Amino acid sequence: MLNFACTFKIQTMKNKKVLVTGGSGFVGIHTILQLLQQGYTVHTTLRSLSKKENIISALAKGGITELQDLHFFEADLTADKGWNEATEGCDYVLHVASPFPLVEPEDENDLIIPARDGSLRVLKVAKLSGVKRVVLTSSFAAIGYGADRKGHTFTEEDWTDENASVAPYIKSKTIAEKAAWEFIRKEGGDMELSVINPVGIFGPVIGDIYPASYEGVIKAILEGTVTESPAFTFGIVDVRDVAGIHIKAMLHPEARGQRFLATSDGAVSFYDVAQLIKTERPQKADRIAEMKPTQPEMYTQMSNRKAVDILGWQPRSKEEAILASVDSTVA
Repeated sequence: MLNFACTFKIQTMKNKKVLVTGGSGFVGIHTILQLLQQGYTVHTTLRSLSKKENIISALAKGGITELQDLHFFEADLTADKGWNEATEGCDYVLHVASPFPLVEPEDENDLIIPARDGSLRVLKVAKLSGVKRVVLTSSFAAIGYGADRKGHTFTEEDWTDENASVAPYIKSKTIAEKAAWEFIRKEGGDMELSVINPVGIFGPVIGDIYPASYEGVIKAILEGTVTESPAFTFGIVDVRDVAGIHIKAMLHPEARGQRFLATSDGAVSFYDVAQLIKTERPQKADRIAEMKPTQPEMYTQMSNRKAVDILGWQPRSKEEAILASVDSTVA
């Protein structure tokens, strides 16, 4: 009976098609991996199909060798071409694609316009294709900036003030998410929207697909190029849990019209990350610079209670996520 039930579930999921935008990204590849493991048929978009082999190689390292349920489509968020084909027959869309610049552009519109218009393009074609629900990857950037809120615990009720003096990336994520909600209110019809707002995404690398956090935090600390702990802290979430919360939000009836702050418990500083590596992975810590601790009053407070209570989401600890990133490094 158990085998029959498992087989029935897999067959049922194979009848469900999910589009994951940006399959060559860190969150994208982990989301595709989990969906395939759960028996879904997956469509994914790439700006260039030349990246297809990288995805196949990464999935193989993640244990997926049968790819008959994975289909690739060339589509760019800045153009209409390819999106109708990518969404055709899909029940759900996980709009994960979102470039993270290591260097802020001189013109903020170079980030704002593609982020906003790209999200709207995906929503419009999803509606035309009869998609039931879109899950949009936003960011804590759309929640926690633009005002001095010392002592405040950030939740999904908070919004970044995009009219304040904030970085272009932060502004772009805020504007893009607000535009998505506005589209749903005015033009969405029966299509549903859920939004995930992750903090800094860490965790295991599969293949050669690395997150921005690896270059900007882990590698910088391991190589000793960071010599002082900046006067800010940040939340941590494991990429496996980010992929998982997207799937939970895709399916859970109560996720309709909701945004979810995806974070493990507590924030960290660069000093905290360095000390964790020194303690738990001393063999990789020989080049880490000495740093002074970040002052306690700088620590940002965030709550994942809504995702835990509504979705039953149970994220890994920040320490596990960080060490999984460290363990992905070579030597």
